[in-house]
Amino acid sequence: MGLRLYGLTLLVLLAGLLLGACASDQKSVFNVSADDMATEDSAATGAIPWDYRIVQGKVGDLVGSDMVILPDNTLMANDSNYATGDDIWTLQYMTAEMSSDVSGSNSIKLSAWNPIKSFKSEASAKEDLAKLKLSLQTEVPLVGVYKTSFQGKTRDFAVITLPSGNQLKQPIDDKRYEKLKSLKNVMINVEEVHDYLNYDLAYAKFRGWA
Repeated sequence: MGLRLYGLTLLVLLAGLLLGACASDQKSVFNVSADDMATEDSAATGAIPWDYRIVQGKVGDLVGSDMVILPDNTLMANDSNYATGDDIWTLQYMTAEMSSDVSGSNSIKLSAWNPIKSFKSEASAKEDLAKLKLSLQTEVPLVGVYKTSFQGKTRDFAVITLPSGNQLKQPIDDKRYEKLKSLKNVMINVEEVHDYLNYDLAYAKFRGWA
């Protein structure tokens, strides 16, 4: 699994099939028409799947074939024939647009949370969530470690290259500095976040040292 993740790019292709629950004519959750969601154009310029969450709510007004989800008054398609007052759990997603300046510093712009699917039970929602957010370990290049000093205080840092290709600086203690300073690669924990409608599209986020 580590070797598979090692070669990931920002928008990485992974072996696998689309989730059965995600069947759609859309190629990605990015390709939606709502103004506050990422579009296909923004996906091409750096939008990536960033996070998912499960939110409990209640069905409010029914508007044609749609329903209002309380308490946030979010409008969703009533595909499961809910009635007003029914308890409901929604799977919501967030995307991110990433950019880097000439110095290599990363900038991240997060979208609002947007509902993508409704469930009649929390257990069903968690089943989908478990397929979309995976905790894994992988080996990545260690750019190097260094120390800084200010007013008599010293701080240590490590710089690694993530599977996305982005470089990440992390503060470390003296013990880890001594351990890493002679290494070329290092094992890390990552959270692999998949696009809901296109499972092959994913992004791996740093989640600590392995």
